[in-house]
Amino acid sequence: MHEGHRQRMIERLAKADALQDHELLEILLFNAVPRRNTNPIAHELLDTFFTLDGVLHAGAEELTAVRGVGRETAAYLRCIGFVFDRARSCGQAEKPRPFNVHNFSAFVSERIGALPCEVVELYCIDGNERVHTGMRFSAGSVNKAAVEPEEIGRFLAMHRPTGLVAAHNHPNTPALPSEADDRFTVQLQILCSIHNVRLYDHIIIGEGSPYSYFLAGRMEEIRRNFHIDRLLGGKLCL
Repeated sequence: MHEGHRQRMIERLAKADALQDHELLEILLFNAVPRRNTNPIAHELLDTFFTLDGVLHAGAEELTAVRGVGRETAAYLRCIGFVFDRARSCGQAEKPRPFNVHNFSAFVSERIGALPCEVVELYCIDGNERVHTGMRFSAGSVNKAAVEPEEIGRFLAMHRPTGLVAAHNHPNTPALPSEADDRFTVQLQILCSIHNVRLYDHIIIGEGSPYSYFLAGRMEEIRRNFHIDRLLGGKLCL
């Protein structure tokens, strides 16, 4: 009975805005209390601390005083509160929405500018040019970040973005594109073209100002010369 109820509650997360506070808390407690009905515990917690914020920021002794809440469950709820506070106030830049080259360059500079190893990050852009899902790829090397085409293909197929922006870092070296960076940009453009995705930019973060293929006037040329239609010579006819 509990398993069927839990599965139905989890499915309701698809419309989380319609869930009441006690229902969200009930679902949150599934991981901390695996074999019990968490609905009464959720109600007890809200009756005691009034709000979700009050529950997540209550002290350990206060939480364990609530019926059904043990030390591990209290630690779990407090950890969620700490994570929420850290995410809210850690000072990291938020993704610019909508996409803007200058703002986005500042965002990725803060994320990857000080990393000791080279990484590549890809970010999806929707039809309203809002930046959302991102993913990081790394080879764990100071001067190399390897990304398999299959990985990018899966990423694009999963998220189905309208556009894509790429960023990578040059640890302790100038933010100037290498021949390898140019090849990567061309290959990424071809993959994007296959998936009907617009490659907005490839931004390099390193010493000095960030480098943007778009601002340098190279992105449009790459998009034009390496579009799948042009590479195939137009429409395929039988």
